[in-house]
Amino acid sequence: MTATDIEPRPAVRRPGPSLRMAIVRGLVVGVLTAALTLAVAHLIAALVDPAADPVLAVGGVAIDLAPQRLKAFAIRAFGANDKLALLTGVYALLALAAVLLGAAALRRRRYGLTGLAAFAAVGVAAVLSRPTATAVDVLPVLGGAGAGTGAMLMVVRAARTGLAPGSARPRLLNRRQFLAVAAGTTVTAAAAATVGQTISRRSAVGARSRAAVRLPPPARPAPPLPAGVSAEVDGVSAFVTANRDFYRVDTALTVPQVDLETWRLTLDGAVDRSRSWNFDDLLARGLVERDITLNCVSNEVGGPYIGTARWSGVPLAPLLREAGIRPGQNQLVSRSVEGMTIGTPLEAILDGRDALLAVAMNGEPLPLEHGFPVRMLVPGLYGYVGACKWLTSMTVTTFDAFDPYWLQRGWAADAPVKTASRIDTPKPFARRRAGPVMIAGVAWAQRRGITAVEVQIDDGPWRQARLSEGPSVDLWRQWTYRWNATPGDHTVRVRATDATGATQTDERVTPFPDGATGWHGVSVTIT
Repeated sequence: MTATDIEPRPAVRRPGPSLRMAIVRGLVVGVLTAALTLAVAHLIAALVDPAADPVLAVGGVAIDLAPQRLKAFAIRAFGANDKLALLTGVYALLALAAVLLGAAALRRRRYGLTGLAAFAAVGVAAVLSRPTATAVDVLPVLGGAGAGTGAMLMVVRAARTGLAPGSARPRLLNRRQFLAVAAGTTVTAAAAATVGQTISRRSAVGARSRAAVRLPPPARPAPPLPAGVSAEVDGVSAFVTANRDFYRVDTALTVPQVDLETWRLTLDGAVDRSRSWNFDDLLARGLVERDITLNCVSNEVGGPYIGTARWSGVPLAPLLREAGIRPGQNQLVSRSVEGMTIGTPLEAILDGRDALLAVAMNGEPLPLEHGFPVRMLVPGLYGYVGACKWLTSMTVTTFDAFDPYWLQRGWAADAPVKTASRIDTPKPFARRRAGPVMIAGVAWAQRRGITAVEVQIDDGPWRQARLSEGPSVDLWRQWTYRWNATPGDHTVRVRATDATGATQTDERVTPFPDGATGWHGVSVTIT
């Protein structure tokens, strides 16, 4: 066999200079166009209404349209960071779309401009879909699209290629011009974003309003908590949850900023006398202080979305009775400043429980993220039916006449809190030495109260745990069990019994549509 008999290896095809250049130029055109578009839109939104930022508007639509299973997954996987995860995903998709848009614009400018117009149309639709939107709110989208159009035309023109003299290899016609345009666009986008962020911070009227609030002492203060409410075991949740640690689950991508100078709370609907109050009007009625445990229906078995605080507010039932509720009404629809609607059974407000329009949490004005200036709080109901934040209006109606936000998505209309319990210590997969091990946690059954908690080791008998003091049926109770642990891998379970004599079921049910059930268990290793 001669050398000529050897077949040559097929050549490995690599992207040539023209292909690599096209990819880079498409990336530059698309990213710079998107950056300037979003930065200018953010700046204009800071001047008009921060909630009119197109990214936030699109994110809000994504939340509304997302399937229930996806929402539940986001809460389980990301917890309080679910909104950050959503926005990260929106920006990632925008970046990918920007690159494709840039490549299209390099082929034909009209392709890129058409794509940019399509994205602007989506942004306008998202902004206008907000319940509180006005025609002015489209200005950020239109202004951003205009700036993006200018950026695209300039960068595409600077990114044109031609043939080098005496060569078939394409090159930029004016490298310096391209770099100058790219740098200028980058600086402009960064400046617009920075100015917009600065304006947003300085115009955070909610923070200024909250700082100016001086709350009067409660007319009816809560009694001191008994010394025995805490189990005094390391690893158990504090009986009163600090504001900074209190869970937050809502659909607001940005915390609403409420100006007390213009804020009012209205009560209307099927009442004899519609009413309206400003913040000082509510304070003048006298504040009631109550210790109440609040939890979210999204809480999985053993989950973290529950906490206890000392709330101060105005009793809600007298306000409704003064307005005169017409016969046949069974729902109070609450609206927040960003348009969220929450429906509460009227019976739960009027049956004697301490339903409040809360203005304070643990001795200070409501934190912005927890509903400043006013939130509703109805003990014994999950938050999605009884704890509207950033409250601005209340309407007396019926469930037949109006479906609030969560009912439209299949959640139950009436959602009393279910009897539940949780192991706080030891943590899952903890390793402990053989001998005495303290098992401890919390249990709750608002409006009924907890009367017993039992602990099971592996498949052994249920043993009574020691209950700490329970000063109110609207509060959780801490519990402890001293276990003489033996070496090996073990499973620890807990269950609670409420004051009606009902013991929580072991049937594992997801939170949708009216709250999770099942026994909480942890696996531990004893050495």
